[in-house]
Amino acid sequence: MAHPICLNYRSAVKSRRVFLPRSTSMTPPAHDVMSDSENRPTALLGLIGSSIQASRTPAMHELEAAEHGIRCIYKLIDLDRMKLDVNALPELLTAAEQMGFTGLNITHPCKQAVIPHLSDLSEDVHALRSVNTVVLRNGRRYGYNTDWPGFSQSFVRGLRGASIQSVAQLGAGGAGAATAYAMLKMGAGHLAIIDPDVARAEALVERYARLFGRERISASPDAESALASAEGVIHATPTGMKNHPGMVLPAHLLRPDLWVAEIVYFPLETELLRAAKAAGCRTIDGSGMAVYQAVDAFRLFFGIEPNVDRMHDHFVAQVRSE
Repeated sequence: MAHPICLNYRSAVKSRRVFLPRSTSMTPPAHDVMSDSENRPTALLGLIGSSIQASRTPAMHELEAAEHGIRCIYKLIDLDRMKLDVNALPELLTAAEQMGFTGLNITHPCKQAVIPHLSDLSEDVHALRSVNTVVLRNGRRYGYNTDWPGFSQSFVRGLRGASIQSVAQLGAGGAGAATAYAMLKMGAGHLAIIDPDVARAEALVERYARLFGRERISASPDAESALASAEGVIHATPTGMKNHPGMVLPAHLLRPDLWVAEIVYFPLETELLRAAKAAGCRTIDGSGMAVYQAVDAFRLFFGIEPNVDRMHDHFVAQVRSE
């Protein structure tokens, strides 16, 4: 069912050519979960990344699993706390398998570096070159990206009916790659990418132009020119987070006929969202993307349908409690 292909992930594997199987069916076999003393199914999950102590993902999974009668133990595998880097990924993955983990979420700086250590990749991972969810089954490691469908579902739910014929996006990093992919998959007519790192923006444009057509995506030199003809704006940079306050564009560029989609969720209302609301724009905050990526990961881990509204309520309650 799987066949080997050559993947060239230069940024992830330092220009080495790596052969990985490409699965034609990415539905892993059912997982044999453990049981606790009360004979409840028990699952071990984890998040691998740096500076992840504030993550809301563990509580979302644990609380939703409990609603389905599953005892979920979700561990933070913080590279900074453990004084490790991405070179520890092979050992961490092996340890997780040996301890019976159901799966792992993957975040910065491991989303690309983990790829060579996986046995099966979803089609979207080949395009995005980024993995945020790994399912461990029967000695195989299945890699997925749930960031892009997380953004797509959040957008459809929060900005229903919004036109996407002309969209400007601020940011071309890992999050920007996911949101841009989502927008193009949703049928955006044209997407303008703005990033201070021009080479990074152009690299993202080149990659997606090959997939979706050169007429549908381009790099823009500045936000003002991109927003002049845009119907909506996606913000996909860390600016606006609690530790990175501010806005990446002047408030005067916002106008009532624009929609604004934010990916930052801590705080839920960033300076950009406040300015956009004051300008009369339709907006969505970053909670939707954060929740929906977890919803899709939950399905992959457990093979059952989670309650989206309940997971969203758990998430928002955590953020507001801070």
